[in-house]
Amino acid sequence: MRICHYNDHQVGAVVGDRVHPLGDTLIEAGHLKPGYTMLEVIERLANDSSAIKCARFALQSGSSLALASVKLLAPLLNPPAIWAAAANYKAHQAEMREKMGSSDRSELTKDELMAEFFLKPASSIVGPGGPVVLPKVSRDVDFECELCAVIGRPARHVAEDRALEHVFGYTILWDFSQRDPWGRGRNNTRNIRKGFDTFTGLGPWIVTRDEIDDPQNLAIRVEQNGRVAMTAHTGDMICTLREHIRFLSGVATLASGVLITTGTPAGVKKLAAGDVLKGSIERIGEMEVAVQAEGQ
Repeated sequence: MRICHYNDHQVGAVVGDRVHPLGDTLIEAGHLKPGYTMLEVIERLANDSSAIKCARFALQSGSSLALASVKLLAPLLNPPAIWAAAANYKAHQAEMREKMGSSDRSELTKDELMAEFFLKPASSIVGPGGPVVLPKVSRDVDFECELCAVIGRPARHVAEDRALEHVFGYTILWDFSQRDPWGRGRNNTRNIRKGFDTFTGLGPWIVTRDEIDDPQNLAIRVEQNGRVAMTAHTGDMICTLREHIRFLSGVATLASGVLITTGTPAGVKKLAAGDVLKGSIERIGEMEVAVQAEGQ
């Protein structure tokens, strides 16, 4: 299923060009309470098989809305954590060495590379359409478009061969990144440079795990103002999602709703006010965001 968050914080399932409301059905069946959050929806659907059966039944029996008629929101607004991988594609490592003078990570082990995971604040989340706001302090902000996993079953000390069992689904995450003035030649600034309000685009929905056999076999494409800016494949990651879950769950408990975003491929580009970005990941969908200057 494609689980979406729309209009007045309602939950639905996207089938083709229609949205099937799920919230009332899940409330009537006792799986949710009025005023539910998407985090509660994920917790319930991921950990209660009768809830997911109820949601699937609603697709067959309920009314639906035209997708074009609803306002899609970020599929999750209050994740317990947003863990973001750094430098997880060799080609991106190379472009950052050239552009930013980043250190050479080619000799790092996978665990040493994954120790560079950083956290993004939930306050930085925006949904489909944006806007993404370029702060006045910045002279250089890049886009990064990434495959993001949503944890369903809590995970702690999970082996790689069982890691995907803890994934609820997948979505697209835009990790917008300030490169200047605090990026070049500086350490430990990622949380700030990537933490501005609107610097985490999330959407357009969550595709449940059963829809994607292998997260390492997906194509990524980004258009900037109608021109192709990035083409990539998740099979080119240095550390796989399975390895990410193994590593992170060895450090901290990954609760339901935790987001793990897997790093950007090469092809990041500087943004300007007025830009329109469209990113797509195979078998998930596409998401557009609009860019504006602070104060517009």
